[in-house]
Amino acid sequence: MCGIAGLILAPSAAPPDAATLDSFTRSLSHRGPDGSGHTVVGRVALMHNRLSIIDLATGDQPLYAGSAALVGNGEVYNYRELRAGLLGVNFSSNSDCEPPLHLWIRDGAAYADELRGMYAIAIHERAARTVTLTRDPFGIKPLYIAEIKGGLAFASEPRALLEAGLVERRVRPQTRDELLQLQFTTGRETIFEGIKRLLPGETLTCADGKIIDRRRRAALPAGPPEVISEEAALVRLDKALEESVDLHQRSDVPYGMFLSGGIDSSALLSLMARLNSQPVLAFTAGFVTAEGTRGVPDERAQAAVVAKALGAHHETIEVNEAMVWQHLPEIVACMDDPAMDYAIIPTWFLARRARQDVKVVLSGEGGDELFGGYSRYAKAMKPWWLGGRSMRTRGNFDRVDVLRERPTGWRDGIAASEAQAGDGGRSRLQTAQAVDIDDWLPNDLLLKMDRCLMAHAVEGRTPFLDPGVAAASFRLPDNLKFRGQHGKYLLRKWLEKHLPIATPFAPKQGFTVPVGTWIKGQGARLGPLVAAQEGVREIAHPEKVEHLFRNIHRWRHGFTAWELLFYALWHRTHIQGLAPAGDVFETLSAH
Repeated sequence: MCGIAGLILAPSAAPPDAATLDSFTRSLSHRGPDGSGHTVVGRVALMHNRLSIIDLATGDQPLYAGSAALVGNGEVYNYRELRAGLLGVNFSSNSDCEPPLHLWIRDGAAYADELRGMYAIAIHERAARTVTLTRDPFGIKPLYIAEIKGGLAFASEPRALLEAGLVERRVRPQTRDELLQLQFTTGRETIFEGIKRLLPGETLTCADGKIIDRRRRAALPAGPPEVISEEAALVRLDKALEESVDLHQRSDVPYGMFLSGGIDSSALLSLMARLNSQPVLAFTAGFVTAEGTRGVPDERAQAAVVAKALGAHHETIEVNEAMVWQHLPEIVACMDDPAMDYAIIPTWFLARRARQDVKVVLSGEGGDELFGGYSRYAKAMKPWWLGGRSMRTRGNFDRVDVLRERPTGWRDGIAASEAQAGDGGRSRLQTAQAVDIDDWLPNDLLLKMDRCLMAHAVEGRTPFLDPGVAAASFRLPDNLKFRGQHGKYLLRKWLEKHLPIATPFAPKQGFTVPVGTWIKGQGARLGPLVAAQEGVREIAHPEKVEHLFRNIHRWRHGFTAWELLFYALWHRTHIQGLAPAGDVFETLSAH
């Protein structure tokens, strides 16, 4: 896990300047505090900040082979197998990123087809003057690109492009509307005018300051649901999960895991306990209200039961209201590509705690998407005449009257994903899953995990998001994913067999952050501060914003108030360029 950035300029442009490279290094220092390096050849520059996880001694980057140089962010888990298959190659390091470099020399832009991991990679071929940029198929690791004066720039985070002065701090209104209505954004466009994402699985070939070729590797296997028995599916699933967790534990530094007490993380801990001779270190977060009583479902008790049964070393943290108000400006500041998911709060605090003991954590992201875990899938599976409906047809602000203009076109990105996801004879359930995997997963859940963990220089790994697990799960029959009231049916059956104390078929307890309750308690104080912010004044009526914060009676009121608070802090940092100035009240009061 690291930070990368670079410039790909036209022959007529001035060479890359040291000030820009220094700015890249500073902007991404949180992603790689263990070292930095760069290379400049002609009109191409590559920069790398390192968080050392594998090959601590010789794994510094850029890596070189022949006339090619590579910088990468992430981990290639099957690097040992790739090394064994590259006969006759003399490796200069034990880095997991060196085999991809030699694969590129052999296979060109198709090199990534053999990679198993999470990665964003840049390879410069000096003789051909090309730069190849690649992102992993699930979009676990981020990569952004911008057209700039004289060519192209790329980076692991938009902030690096903004702070270097290569792109203006300007909001793209269409994407902002999408963010407000969905809490995340979709597709290639970001909220910043001029900054785009590489799509998950995409490889770009660039030369002389231009993109000259695109190709994309699919995350999911093609085809409709297969025919397989429950017994055979369970055997196959066990093998795929064990292999993936084993690969994801490859590390030269200590690692642990995030344990929620739910199906996904309990399954993950069960497999880690199977594969480790020493107790696994597990971290769980919980919340209390200001009155000192638990105001929301709390996962710590169930997580403790699971941890004890598996002999794990269990660490819990308690997040209270005062902690959130104190740290929320810096939490939002780490979300430069914004996702308004309030789960950023526990994720950020968990990462801060985990960093005291480990540099790597495994987490259960992707289980709901691959195995069919969301309740919204139940409606998506039905035809319209039986009450079925598409996902995300109602925006967050549709029934809260505070915005100056009604958002339009905010569902276009989701609709485009739906049209593409249904190809190849997929079932309605598969289509809904594929839509989530295309946009919700990389642009909300994985983005949140990447930014909140990298803010503390912690690497997050997701064993469910693995080609082997996807092959074993995505084409399962619908009734092995969703049966009765239970999603993730097969994964629950697997857990029932291997860890029955986890009670996988018990009613879902749920997990939420009491942010609405906390905002309600501070509404009279927060409302005027949020309403006065430049970013909020542009999109909402100040008097209606104040009224909303003073009158939170339903969940949707609390959630839209949270979104406005998030946007006020986000806009202040990433558009106005102002650093957090203390706690949330001090920051919003600062000029």
